[in-house]
Amino acid sequence: MTVRYIIVDDESVAHDIIKKYCSLLPTMQLMQDCYDAIEAIDYLRSNTVDLIFLDLNMPKLHGFEFIKTLPNQPKVIVTTAYKEHALEGYELNIVDYLLKPFSFERFLKAVNKAGTNTFKTSSITQNKASDSKPGRIFLRSNNKYIQVVLDDILFVEASGNYVKIVLKKEIITLRGTLSSLTEHVPTEGFVQVHRSFMVAQRHIKIVEGNQIIIGEYKVPIGKLFKAQLDRLLK
Repeated sequence: MTVRYIIVDDESVAHDIIKKYCSLLPTMQLMQDCYDAIEAIDYLRSNTVDLIFLDLNMPKLHGFEFIKTLPNQPKVIVTTAYKEHALEGYELNIVDYLLKPFSFERFLKAVNKAGTNTFKTSSITQNKASDSKPGRIFLRSNNKYIQVVLDDILFVEASGNYVKIVLKKEIITLRGTLSSLTEHVPTEGFVQVHRSFMVAQRHIKIVEGNQIIIGEYKVPIGKLFKAQLDRLLK
């Protein structure tokens, strides 16, 4: 799924950093560099995008005032050096608020948050088409970034300082713990069934005794989690 984005920022250095980061993500497609909100408004009159990277303190029109002019707001990730505007940003339904300077890992987390739901566009037809597409995120494993369809995740297994994301056709290993999983993967629709296992409820095939059958895998059910799982299945 290609994500069409524009950058709205009056600093050319900010454009360079965002484009450098986006170049590492193969689905990101730059549509326009805008150096103030007026340029962006002119572009969006005849074009649609999925995502806007938006600075706040710009000449002519403030970033939040620009958002209020949009009849059909795409996803917006704010990139700014000023943290005091964060609350107002979330009231305007922005996806994330990045404080400059930000790392690629923090940038990737924001892009993943934008991808957990289908990107909005100003076209009703495009909305209906995109609603049928599964959400996608990027996961970092062994110094590379792998694009993953969220619906392909069967379960997650924690082992020491690593977490295994078990997909329908592959297994991806990340550094981290089960408690830190939300930093990498949206956990809505998942249920913890063991101290070391969290499963995607939609992929549960059979629950038998103290184990769950998911695809070709058998996942154990911990004693502390069995009652919770029983309530979920009733």
